[in-house]
Amino acid sequence: MFLFYGPRILLLAAVLPAIYLLIKVYQLDRMEREPVDLIVKLVIYGMIATALAALIEDALMDKATSNFVAYFGVVGCTEEGLKYLFVNHGTWKSREFNCLFDGIVYCISVSLGFALMENILYVFNYGLSVAWVRAITAIPGHACFGIFMGVWYGMAKKAQDRAQYGRSTLYRIMAFIIPVLIHGTYDYLATSDNYWFFLFIVLLFFVSYRLVIHQSNNDQYI
Repeated sequence: MFLFYGPRILLLAAVLPAIYLLIKVYQLDRMEREPVDLIVKLVIYGMIATALAALIEDALMDKATSNFVAYFGVVGCTEEGLKYLFVNHGTWKSREFNCLFDGIVYCISVSLGFALMENILYVFNYGLSVAWVRAITAIPGHACFGIFMGVWYGMAKKAQDRAQYGRSTLYRIMAFIIPVLIHGTYDYLATSDNYWFFLFIVLLFFVSYRLVIHQSNNDQYI
């Protein structure tokens, strides 16, 4: 593959889809845009999460008793759990976290950092053809997982700041569980049924797009 495409071409093909989506979401943050250095930090956190997830999944995947356990219990929980831990570590106590839509921006930043690093590994191992497929499936898929995580994460922060601690805890749990369920379904269908997988990603992308636009248009201070 390197005889036809140099490493620069492969790297660009791997990173541009994630960067494009990140910029588009960043532009939707109309009330009070987040500092670029914070976004960069979260993207790096997402890239670190990719390496940690690979180690954990490598250790646990052989113990999975079925595809359901593998994709929901191992992959879904590991990847979305690490994303949540990193976004929580990097933003929960930040003074910049003062709008509901910030939760989406933060979670998508970590998610796309994860997707970016994962994509680099895939493209350099399997070639440019993989980049085109992942650009319209896995990359926006991770962004969608981040959107759903971010909605609940922002609501959790709002509840926390209003001393609604029980509700905040519930929303934080949902910020983990909902992406795990969506991610697990994505991976399960991707490896078992092309027809249902196609229908699923069309629905997922449509709902996620409508959701992120709605949240952007109805953003409010926490």
